[in-house]
Amino acid sequence: MISISLCMIVKNEEEVLARCLESVKDIVDEINIVDTGSTDRTVEIASSFTDNVYHYEWTGNFAQARNVAHAYATKEYTLYLDADDVILPKDKEKFLQLKETLDPNVDAVSMYYHAGTDEFGNVTIQYRLNRLLKTAKKFQWQGDCHNYLNVTGHIINSDIAITHKKISHSVGRNLSIYEERKKRNEDFSARDYFYYGNELRENKYYEEAIKSYQQNLEMHSGWIEDKVYAATYQADCYRILKNEKQELNSLFYALQLAKLPRPEICSRLGYHFQQKRDFKPAVYWYELATTIKTDPNKWSFTYPAYATWYPHLQLCVCYYNLQQFEKAYEHNEKARIYRPEDQRVLFNKELLEKRLDLSNEK
Repeated sequence: MISISLCMIVKNEEEVLARCLESVKDIVDEINIVDTGSTDRTVEIASSFTDNVYHYEWTGNFAQARNVAHAYATKEYTLYLDADDVILPKDKEKFLQLKETLDPNVDAVSMYYHAGTDEFGNVTIQYRLNRLLKTAKKFQWQGDCHNYLNVTGHIINSDIAITHKKISHSVGRNLSIYEERKKRNEDFSARDYFYYGNELRENKYYEEAIKSYQQNLEMHSGWIEDKVYAATYQADCYRILKNEKQELNSLFYALQLAKLPRPEICSRLGYHFQQKRDFKPAVYWYELATTIKTDPNKWSFTYPAYATWYPHLQLCVCYYNLQQFEKAYEHNEKARIYRPEDQRVLFNKELLEKRLDLSNEK
C-alpha cells in the first residue's frame, strides 16, 4: 500500500475546511496545511486535524504557495485539495482501493474534478487533473492564478472524482491578477489569453473577452482544447451582445477546430436556430447533442448538461412548436430524469398531458 501526504494552502476557510478534512482524513497518512494569512478560525480548525500547520506570507502567486505546501510532503505520494473540495463516500471507497493497489511505478494519477453541481446533484462541469503525485518527482506548479502542474512520466487515469462545493465566489480576484500582469507589460501565452478571456466573460466584460479569446485563437501555440472553447465562449459573448452572425461564425469555427461534433457546440447551435424560430435545424442540432458519447479520458472541460437534460428540454419546446406533441412529451420525460423537480419540466408535463388527452379524444 502506498502512503499519501495531503498538502493544502488555505486562507480564511473556516466555513469549509473541516468538511474537506473530514472527507479525506481516513485516506491520507499525513496532513500538511499552509496558511497564507487567515484572520478567522482556519488555523484553529486545521490544528484540530494535524500538528503540521505552517505559515507563509502571501505573495499574490498561487503557484509559489502551492509549491511551498508540497515541499512539506514526506510520504510516497502527494495529494492536493482546495478547502472547498470534498471526496464523496463513493469516491472515498474508490480512493482507498486505489491506495491498496496502485503500482508504485506510477508517477501521477489523474482524477475527475467535478467543479460544479446543480440543485439536483447533476455535475455541471467536469475535467481531469493530475491529483495524486509521486512526491520524489517534485513536480512544480506554474502560473499565477489558473495554476497547472508540469507533470511527466507514467500517468494513469482513474474514475475517482474530487467534488468542488464552493460556498462563495471571489468575484474579480483572478481578473485583477491578470490586469496587474497587463500593467507590468508581461507577455501573455495562449493559455493566459484563454483564461483571461474567461475571467472577463464571467465578469460581464464581453467585448474585451471576445478580444482575449481572439488573441488565443490567432496564436499558433496553445492547447487545441483551449482554442475549441475559446471559439465556443466567444460565441456566447456574441450571443449576449446580440450579434447573431458572429455568434454563428464562432460556433462553426469551434466545430471546425474540434473536428467532431460536441454536445457543447451542438446545443448552442440548436439554441441559435431555436431563437430564430427555425425549429427544424434546431431539432437537428439538439438531437445530435444527445447522441454524442463523451470520452472518459478527455482532459478538457465537459459540460454534461449539454448532452442530457438541456437538449431534451429544448427539444420538447421545439417539437411542441412543430405540433409534434408526443415527441415533445417524450423529450420532456427524458429531461425529467435529470431534473425531476424542475418547474419548467413539470409545467411542460402537465401541459402536454392535457394536450395529448385532447388529441386522443379527437
